[in-house]
Amino acid sequence: MFAVLSRTGRGSRRGRLLQGAAAVVVLLGLLVWWLLPIGPSAPSGSITFSTGVTSGVYQRYGSLLKEDLGRDLPDVSIQLKNSEGSQQNLARVASGEADFTVATADAVAKYQEDGKPGADRLRGCARLYDDYVQLVVAKDSKIHSVADLRGKKVGVGQEGSGVRLIADRLLTAAKLDPKHDITPVSAGIDTMPDLLEHRKLDAFFWSGGLPTRAVQLLWERYDIRLVPLDPALVAGLHDSGEAASRYYRSAVIPADAYGDAQKVPVSTVAVANLLVTTDQMDAGLTEGFTRTVIDSRDRIGKQVHSAQLVDLRTAIYTAPLRLHEGAERYYRSVKP
Repeated sequence: MFAVLSRTGRGSRRGRLLQGAAAVVVLLGLLVWWLLPIGPSAPSGSITFSTGVTSGVYQRYGSLLKEDLGRDLPDVSIQLKNSEGSQQNLARVASGEADFTVATADAVAKYQEDGKPGADRLRGCARLYDDYVQLVVAKDSKIHSVADLRGKKVGVGQEGSGVRLIADRLLTAAKLDPKHDITPVSAGIDTMPDLLEHRKLDAFFWSGGLPTRAVQLLWERYDIRLVPLDPALVAGLHDSGEAASRYYRSAVIPADAYGDAQKVPVSTVAVANLLVTTDQMDAGLTEGFTRTVIDSRDRIGKQVHSAQLVDLRTAIYTAPLRLHEGAERYYRSVKP
C-alpha cells in the first residue's frame, strides 16, 4: 500500500511540473508575440521611376511624388530617370530597366498590339489624369486646323514619346501623310517652344496635363494660340481600326487652363495616363506606392494642376492593363 501511494505521489508531482513547464512555454510565446512585429515587413530596397522630358508634366509629377514616397516608404530608395515619353517608359519597365512609370493608355495598347518584349508582364496600378493634345502656333499664324499643316515644319515629339504616336494618328485622320505632307521635326517639349519662338517651327504638337509649364512659359514671352482639333478627328481615329485608338476621346481645354492668356475654350483630344509596373514587382511595395499616389493628390495638385484629377473612384480602371495584385489589395482596403 505504501509503495503504491509513493508512486502516485511522484506521478502527481511530475504532472504538476509538466503543467508548470507548459505554462512557462505559453507565457514565453505570448511575450515573443507581443514583442515581435505583426504582419508583413515594411517594403524596402531600391526602385527606378521612369518619368519624362525635362519641363514636362511627367518629370515634374515624378519629382514631387518622390518626396511623398520618401516619407511613406522610408526604407525604399527611389531614383528618377528622365525619358522621351510613354513608349520609352514602357520599354524600360518591360525590360526591367525601370520599376514604375507613367504612360498613356494608347501607348500601352500599341505596345501590346505590336507584341513588344515583356508586354504580357505589364500591369496597371492606377489611372491618373488625362493628357490633352495641344497644337501650338504663333498667334499670327494662318494655321487654323490640322489640315492647314500641309507643307509646314511641325514638331511631332521624340521617337519614344506618346506625342509622336498621337501626332502621326491625327495627321493621318486629317488626310495628311506624317512623313511626306509635312516636314516632321523630332523634338520634345523641352525644345519645341524655343524652336517655335525663333520661327524654326510653324507649329508643334504636345500631349500633356493642363497646364503644361513649358507652354505656359512660352505664352508669357511670346504670342501663341492653341489650334482647335475638330471632334470629327476623333471619329477618324476610331475608324482607323487600331486597338489603341479607342482610348481617345473628344475633350475641351478650358478657357482658364492657361490663365488669362488663352481666354477661350479649345476643342481637342484627350487620353488617360496610367501608372505602370510589371507582375514581378513586390505586392507590398506596389500597394504602398499606389496608396501614396492617391494620398498625395491634393499636395502635388497645388503645384501640378493635373494631379488634382487623380480620383480614387476611377483610379482602378487601368485598361488595357490588368491591375497589379498589390494595387488591387490597396483598393480593397479602402473600399467603403
